[in-house]
Amino acid sequence: MRIELLGSKLDCLTMQETVTRIDEIIQARTPVQHVVINANKINLMKRDDTLRDIVNGSPLINADGASILLAAKMLGKQVPERVTGIDLMDELLQLADEKAYRVFFFGATEEVARQVVMTTSKKYPNIQIVGHENGYFDASISASIAEEIRASQADIVFVAFSSPMKEYWIHEQLERMNVPFVMGVGGSFDVIAGKTKRAPAWIQRLGCEWFYRFIQEPIRMFDRYIVGNLVFLGIF
Repeated sequence: MRIELLGSKLDCLTMQETVTRIDEIIQARTPVQHVVINANKINLMKRDDTLRDIVNGSPLINADGASILLAAKMLGKQVPERVTGIDLMDELLQLADEKAYRVFFFGATEEVARQVVMTTSKKYPNIQIVGHENGYFDASISASIAEEIRASQADIVFVAFSSPMKEYWIHEQLERMNVPFVMGVGGSFDVIAGKTKRAPAWIQRLGCEWFYRFIQEPIRMFDRYIVGNLVFLGIF
């Protein structure tokens, strides 16, 4: 079921339902851009019409943040659970390992991207990793990168940029890449590579994962998590 929440569309799916839907998307072979929403994304969408159109135009939109579940509950809407980007990414890597889907990693520094490839290969020994590119590139070669991804015949591409850059780039290059499923994963590469730590499970359950991230990088994350969360609360 798809609902509307704070100006964004949202698919009310569990993690398992999402993975099943993505498996169907991959088999259908029609390029799809996946997106998630959280407090920061809602704030960005409020002042960025292009981003709002890209998000709402996606065939699959998940609730990434605990803030979205809270907002849904306060507004009387039923959202079954969080489907976080990093957890969904891990589920899809497992799916790719089981079904021989081809995976391409795009984003972060070259060192981090290489570490993601190595870590993933060790965890999923049967996975087919068909390429990687770091996220430090001139916009003039975007089409060339998209063509490289197309030539890899990837089934899944993970794009590790921040928002709204990842949404813009995927939207602009989706048809050129001709990949069934393309997903923006933000800072997930840094976590997989061990550059940053994810909150313990009990903190995740409390819905305070954002605060754990904030205390690791308080200066960089102040606007997003402190100012941003206050702005988000003011929306509803």
